[in-house]
Amino acid sequence: MTSEPVWPVSMPKSRDFWMLDPKVRYLNHGAFGATPRAVLEHQSELRARMEREPAQFFAHYVGPELARARHALGVFVNADADDFIFVTNATTGVNLVLENLELEAGDEIVTTNHDYLSCRMAMQALARRRDLRLVVVEIPLPLRDGDSVIEAVLAATSSQTRLVLIDHVTSPTGVVMPVEKLVAKLEARGIDVLVDGAHATGMLELDVSAIGAAYYVGNLHKWLCSPKGTAFVHVRRDRQKGFRPLVVARGAGGTEGFRRDHDWPGTYDCTGFLCIPRAIEVMAGLLPGGWPELRARNRAMARAARDHLCSTFGLAPPVPESMLGALVTLPLPAHLAWRGTQPTAPIDPLARTLFDTHAIEVPVFAWPSSPHRWFRVSAQLYNDRADYEALARALGDTPEIGGLHVPT
Repeated sequence: MTSEPVWPVSMPKSRDFWMLDPKVRYLNHGAFGATPRAVLEHQSELRARMEREPAQFFAHYVGPELARARHALGVFVNADADDFIFVTNATTGVNLVLENLELEAGDEIVTTNHDYLSCRMAMQALARRRDLRLVVVEIPLPLRDGDSVIEAVLAATSSQTRLVLIDHVTSPTGVVMPVEKLVAKLEARGIDVLVDGAHATGMLELDVSAIGAAYYVGNLHKWLCSPKGTAFVHVRRDRQKGFRPLVVARGAGGTEGFRRDHDWPGTYDCTGFLCIPRAIEVMAGLLPGGWPELRARNRAMARAARDHLCSTFGLAPPVPESMLGALVTLPLPAHLAWRGTQPTAPIDPLARTLFDTHAIEVPVFAWPSSPHRWFRVSAQLYNDRADYEALARALGDTPEIGGLHVPT
């Protein structure tokens, strides 16, 4: 049974900070994030400066400003700025790490069925090229606790396991995984860990140093709310030697060692990275308690949304509260289960109907495979109780589905 929802106080003017369409109930912050107006205005100023004098901008301004951005990120996630590489998204970061692994035919790489599809595809491609064994650990929902995840992953490893990829916050299922405990146990077995933290930076109080993974990848355009195309790879010191870039180009900014080959992939619009300190500052200023209050409020809103949706449709929460962040994934109500041919369209017909008919943006998808279908809601400062109540009404009003068509 779920408890009565305890809704955080609504902030009706919070939408003014973003450029989101006011006519849409946007419950999908986790997909691509949303960047505050103030940060986008700062990026526009940087782009104008870049175009006024491109040579001076790239030759003299970019190097020190990228270093400042790295320092701000390092303070925010408690890690040394010299151990970061900037990349455009977490998928690129995962590919960068995978391409740098020294593996032999017959070695094993491990992931879970809660991973992000693009990362699974990258691991599959690597396994085919190098004759590796890819192990996918099945972790069913509902989950009892974090220990059940650790037990399942450890049971799937062997003397041939060289790397485990684990999501910090799983993209399809919204589960906060026990990464720090899992990393420690895998490291004790001599197994490196790549943490896909695409959703963690800004959602959780992230401490990369305490986690201690060989590799940690994170997006900054999601919950940190920096511009699109900003992410990072953190490589532990003992794994930095010989770590090669995907693009070979000259170094920039006079850096030496690990970062030298990664600092400059060629001419590109780097203004998103230069906005990282501004994004951290702007988001911290939205609530009196700064980032801690913002994270706590988003989690409280996600908890209340979960309780309301579960109560409305008689659903049981698939994960305990201790594994809940600002994402909530729930199975669709029984009357919306597929009967007959399964959908093959890139966007689930129900998600299309929710947007076209009710102006609600929320993802609907099969997991771990069809016909099991789920929906996921996010909680960011611009969301309020009315958004989730509207979603519950829309789901309840949608007629039974008998095939590919969703009646409207």
